[in-house]
Amino acid sequence: MEHLCSKTLQETPECLPCTHRTYDYSVVHPGPNLNMIVGANGTGKSSIVCAICLCLAGKTAVLGRGDKVGLYVKRGCKKGHVEIELYKRGGNVVIFREIHAENNQSLWMLNDRQCSQKAVEEEVKALRIQVSNLCQFLPQEKVGEFAKMSKIELLEATEKSVGPPEMYEYHCELKNFRNKERELEVSSKKNCNKIHSSSFLEKAKQRNERNKHDVNRYYEKKRHLDVIELLEKKKPWVEYETTRKELEGVKKERDEARKQLSSLKQTQAPMVKKIQQIDEQLKPTEAQIKDKTAAIKEASLKCKQKQDQLDRKNKEIDDIKQKCRLKQMEEEDHQKRISNTRRTIEDLKAELAKVGDQPDVTPRINAVNADLRRIQEERAKIEGEKGDLRREKDNLLLEKKLNDMNNMMNAKVEKLRGRHRDTHAALQWLRQNKQLFRGNVHEPMMLVINVKDHRFAKYVENHISFHDLRAFVFQRKDDMEKFMIEVRDKMNLKVNSICAPEESCSKRPPSRNIESLRRFGFFTYLREMFDAPDEVMSYLCHQYRVHDVPVGNERTKSMIKTVIEEPYLKVLYTTEERYTVKRSFYSNKISTSNSVVHPSQYLTITVDAEEKRQLEQQMKVGNSCVKRAGTTSKLRDIDERMKALQKEAVALDRRDNELLAEKKGLSELKGKKRQLEQKISTKQDSLKQMEQNIIDLTKIEEETKEKIAAVNAEKVTILRAKLTMEKVHLALETVGLTAEKNKLENDCREGASELRTTDQRKVQLTDQCKGLLKRAKAICKMQPDQSLPEDLRNAFSKLPDTLDEVDAMLNEERSRAECFTGLSENVVDEYNRREQEIKQMEKELEEKSNALNAYRQNISEAKERWLNPLKHLVEQINEKFSAFFRSMQCAGEVDLHSENEEEYDKYGIRIRVKFHATTQLHELTPYHQSGGERSVSTMLYLMALQELNRCPFRVVDEINQGMDPVNERRVFDIVVRTACKETTSQYFFITPKLLQNLTYAEEMTILCIHNGPHMLSPNQWDERAFVRRCLERKARA
Repeated sequence: MEHLCSKTLQETPECLPCTHRTYDYSVVHPGPNLNMIVGANGTGKSSIVCAICLCLAGKTAVLGRGDKVGLYVKRGCKKGHVEIELYKRGGNVVIFREIHAENNQSLWMLNDRQCSQKAVEEEVKALRIQVSNLCQFLPQEKVGEFAKMSKIELLEATEKSVGPPEMYEYHCELKNFRNKERELEVSSKKNCNKIHSSSFLEKAKQRNERNKHDVNRYYEKKRHLDVIELLEKKKPWVEYETTRKELEGVKKERDEARKQLSSLKQTQAPMVKKIQQIDEQLKPTEAQIKDKTAAIKEASLKCKQKQDQLDRKNKEIDDIKQKCRLKQMEEEDHQKRISNTRRTIEDLKAELAKVGDQPDVTPRINAVNADLRRIQEERAKIEGEKGDLRREKDNLLLEKKLNDMNNMMNAKVEKLRGRHRDTHAALQWLRQNKQLFRGNVHEPMMLVINVKDHRFAKYVENHISFHDLRAFVFQRKDDMEKFMIEVRDKMNLKVNSICAPEESCSKRPPSRNIESLRRFGFFTYLREMFDAPDEVMSYLCHQYRVHDVPVGNERTKSMIKTVIEEPYLKVLYTTEERYTVKRSFYSNKISTSNSVVHPSQYLTITVDAEEKRQLEQQMKVGNSCVKRAGTTSKLRDIDERMKALQKEAVALDRRDNELLAEKKGLSELKGKKRQLEQKISTKQDSLKQMEQNIIDLTKIEEETKEKIAAVNAEKVTILRAKLTMEKVHLALETVGLTAEKNKLENDCREGASELRTTDQRKVQLTDQCKGLLKRAKAICKMQPDQSLPEDLRNAFSKLPDTLDEVDAMLNEERSRAECFTGLSENVVDEYNRREQEIKQMEKELEEKSNALNAYRQNISEAKERWLNPLKHLVEQINEKFSAFFRSMQCAGEVDLHSENEEEYDKYGIRIRVKFHATTQLHELTPYHQSGGERSVSTMLYLMALQELNRCPFRVVDEINQGMDPVNERRVFDIVVRTACKETTSQYFFITPKLLQNLTYAEEMTILCIHNGPHMLSPNQWDERAFVRRCLERKARA
C-alpha cells in the first residue's frame, strides 16, 4: 500500500500560509496508520491539507479557499515550494512543486527531474490517489458539502474511492449504452410511427395485392414475347441446320459420283487396251495404204473430189452414231431417275398410309386458335370483373366498419345527451364551427377516450370524474375562452372545458418500472389501458397521474398490507377495489382508504378514433363515400358473383388446356401429313414429266442404221476401183475403231461433267450455309468466331427442331400474346418500386430492432459485470456502517437506490440514519439532520470505506466540529480502532481540540502544531526538555 513516508511533507520558508500566522518552514513526519494532527485554530493545520492537495496536482477548487494557486504563497513572498515523498514498492516517489505568486505558474519535479503537471497527474492517478474525491480527501471547507452530495454523486465517489478500477468504467459504459439504447428506441419509435400512423406499409401492401394480377398477366405476356423472341432466334439456326443436312447429302452424292467415275474408268480399262491394240493393227494397215497410195496416186487425184465426198459421208456417219450414243446414255440415265422416283413415291405413300386417312385439320386449327383467343378475352374480362368486385367489396367492408363505428359513436353521443343535454348541444355547435379555432379542439373525453379492453373501462371511468369526462379539451387557452363565450355566455349552456398543459405530459414515465411491481400482482399502469389524443392524455397524466396508477389482480388484494407500504404508491387498483394511500409528513404513518370499483356506464363502447380517421381517408381515396342501402346483401351478392366467376375461370382454364393439347396434336399431324403429301406431289410431277420425255431407242437405232446404210451405199457408188475399195475397207475399219474409242471417251467426259455439277452444287450450298450461319449469329448478337452460348443451347433444346414446328409454335405464341391487352409497363414499375419500398421499410425496422436487441444484450452483460460487484461492495459498506451506528446505540444503513432499474445514470447510494429511538430511519440530507449528526454520519461512512482499503491515504479536516461530546468520543474510538489496523490505509485526522481521557493506540502518530511570534524553530525543539519542565510544574503543583 502506497502512503506518505515518515519524512514526507516539507514547506519552504516562503510556502503555504493560509493566514498571516502561518509558519515559514516546516517538515511533517506522518506515521503509516492514524495521524492525529492537533492544533489551535489559525496555527496552520489546514496548511498541511493544502500542501498535500497542491503537491499532488489537486485543483484549488477542492480546498475551497482560493481559486488561484498564487494565493497559497505566504504574504510578502514571491514564491514557495512543497515536496512530498510517497512510499511505493520498488522505490519511493518524490514530487516537488514550486509556486510563483505573481503569475500563478508552477515548476514541477518528479524524482528530482523536471516534468510537466500532466506527468505528475498520471503518476498520482497510477497510485489511486484522488484528491478531488470527498470520500478520500475531505478538507475543512468541504465537510458540509459531503452531506449535500446527491445519491448519484456519492455512488460515483464511492466507486472511484474503494471500488475496483474497472467498476466506474463499467458504470460509465453502461450509462453510454443506455443513452444509445434510448436514442435507438426513439429512432425506432419514430420510424414505426411514421409507418404505422398513416398505415403506409399496409396501404402499400394492399395496393400491390390489387395490382398483383395485372403484374402477373404482364409477366405472362412477357414470357410469351420471350418465347417468340427465342423462336425467332432459333428459326435461322433451324434453316441453317436444314441446309447443312442438304449439303451433307450433296457431299454424299459427289462421293458416289466419284466412285461411279472410278468404276467407269476401271470398266473401260479393257476397252482402252483394245483401242491400243487396234491402234497397233492400224499401223500395218496404214503402211499398206501407203504402199497402195503410189499406185493409186493418179486415181486419188481423180477421185479427190469423190474422196472429199466420202469424208463428208464418214463424218455424217460419225455424227449419226454419236447422236445415237448420246440418246442411249440419256435414256439410260432417264430410266434410272424414273426408277428412283417411283421407289421414293412408294416409300412416301407407305409412310403416308401409316399416318392414316385424316381429314384436313387446318380449319380445325383455325377454329382452336379462335377459341383460344376468345377464352383469353373472357378470362381477362373475368379477371377485370373480379378486380372490380374485390375493390367494391373492400369499399363496402370499409363503409360497413365505418358505419359500425359511427353507430357506436352515435350511441355514446346519445348517452351523453341523456345524461347532460347542454354538453350535447355544445357538441353539435362545435362540430359545425370547428373551423373557428386555431388549435386542436377535442370533443368531451368520454367520446374520445378509447379503452383497449372493455374490461378495463371501469378503472378508467372510476378514476376520472364525470365532470371531466364531459369536458371539452383545448390545446390553446384563447380557443377555450372563445368557445366558452359562444356556448356559455351566448347560448347559456352549462358546459365544462379544460386546457391541456403547455408542456405535454402524455409521455411522462412512471415513478417505478411496472416490472418491479409484478411481484405484487400489478400488470400495467392505468395509462396503458386506453388511447386518447395527446392533449387529453397530457391533461389526464398531469391532473390524474394515470401514468403512475398501477392496476393489479387478486394477488394484489391478498398482499395489500405489504403493497401499501411500498414508496411512491398513492393510488392503486385491485380487481374490484380502489385504494388511496397517504403518508404523514411528520410521523411517516400510512393511512389508506378503499372504495368499490363501479361498473362502467360510458366507456364500454370503444371506438378507435385514429382507425376511424384512417378508414375515412381510405373511403375518400377510393371514392366510396356514397351511401349504399343493403350493404350486407350487396356483400353477399358480390361473394356469390365472385364464386361464380371463379368457377367460370376454372372452366376456362380447363378448356384452355384441352384446346392447347388438341391444337398441338393437330399441328403435329397437319405438319407431318402436309410434308408427306407435298413430297409425294413433287415426286409425282417429276415422274410424270420424266415419263413424258421417254426416248424411243429402237426407233432411233433403226433410223441410225438406215442412215448409215444409205451413206455407205453412196460411198460404194463412189468407190468403184479395186484399190479404192481396199482403201475404203481399211478406212471403214479405222472409222469403226475410232468410233468405239470416242464412245469410251464420251462416257468418261459425261461422268466428269456430272461430278463437276455436283461440286458446283456443293459450293453453292456451302455459301448458303455460311450466309445462314452468319445471319443466325447476327440475330443472336454473337461474334463471328463465337460458338453458340450454353444458355441459348439449353433454351433451344426445349423448342421444336423443324421449320414447320417452329412456324406453328410462333403463330401459337403470337396468338397468346395478342390476347393480353390493356397492360401498362408503368403498373409493373410502380408495383416493383412499391415492393422495394416495402422491403426497405421492413428491413429498416428489422435493422433498428436488431441494433436495439444488440444494445440491450450489451447492457445486460455490462449490467451483470457492474451491478453484482457493486451490490457486494455496498453490502460490505452497509455492514460496517450499520455496525458503527449500533456501537453508538443508533441505527444507520447504506443501500443502493434506484427509482428505475434501467436508468443507470439514476443509481445512487442512499444513507439513512436514526439518532433517536422514537424516530424512523431518514435519508441523510443537508436539511433533516443537525450539523453534528451530519458530521457523525459522514465520519462513520468514511470509516466504513476505510477498511475496504483501496486508496493509499485519506484526509479528514475538522469533521468533529459540531458533535456533542458523547458522539465525538464514540466517533473517536471508532476512528482509532479502524484506522490503526494493519490492513487499513494511512489516515490523517485533523482537529483543533480533543476530549479528555480518550483512548489512544500505539499505532497512532500525534502531530501537535503550534505557531506564533515567539515559537522556536523546529530544529531548536527539545522534546526531552519540554517533558522535564512539564513534570517539574506538575510536581510543584
